[in-house]
Amino acid sequence: MSEVKTADIVKLRKLTGAGMMDCKNALAESNGDLDKAVELIRERGKAIANKRADREAGEGAAIAATSADGKRGALIVLNCETDFVAKNEKFVGLATQILNKALESDSADLNALLEVQIDGRKIHDLVLDQSGITGEKFELSYYEKLHGEKVVFYIHPGNKLATIVSFNKGGFGEQVGKDVAMQVAAMNPVSVSVEDVPEKVRQQEFEIGKEQARLEGKPENML
Repeated sequence: MSEVKTADIVKLRKLTGAGMMDCKNALAESNGDLDKAVELIRERGKAIANKRADREAGEGAAIAATSADGKRGALIVLNCETDFVAKNEKFVGLATQILNKALESDSADLNALLEVQIDGRKIHDLVLDQSGITGEKFELSYYEKLHGEKVVFYIHPGNKLATIVSFNKGGFGEQVGKDVAMQVAAMNPVSVSVEDVPEKVRQQEFEIGKEQARLEGKPENML
């Protein structure tokens, strides 16, 4: 077995983001072959991801952005298992990379976005790699895009909540759009107008209203 060079460890770490010992062990196992070492680390990442597939990834980052002309917007949610990892700058950096690529590619849906490449690697594989590096389950769980005359976004501090809103007319101040996006985040409305509310939701709300009226003593003929 050839001696592992420090320079190769540093290079492998830059290529994969893996820890120093993981890089050293991979290089030792591959007899100093950098390409094989990269594959070893990625395969270990897949194995860890498979083992943790049933774990809940309840933390993460919800972030959004708009195009330079303000006519397109994208929102993604990248999940992990712990708040500690979610706040790590590398995690936030990966989420930002994915968001920028989503905005650039204008992918049709989440499955299409996972197939988009960043520096020659599919987003699906980049997310999988991080499971091996951190030992946590990573998942790109949500992606949405909007087009419009003006699209604005809002990201709540801490990257726990984000919204994008599309307007069919422009000509208003930036703060007005931001205020609307913030209200969407705060109120979590089910639709833009009454006509868009699903019939099932209408009936549920109607029954809730009737029950509240009963509890207040209203007679049945007034419900």
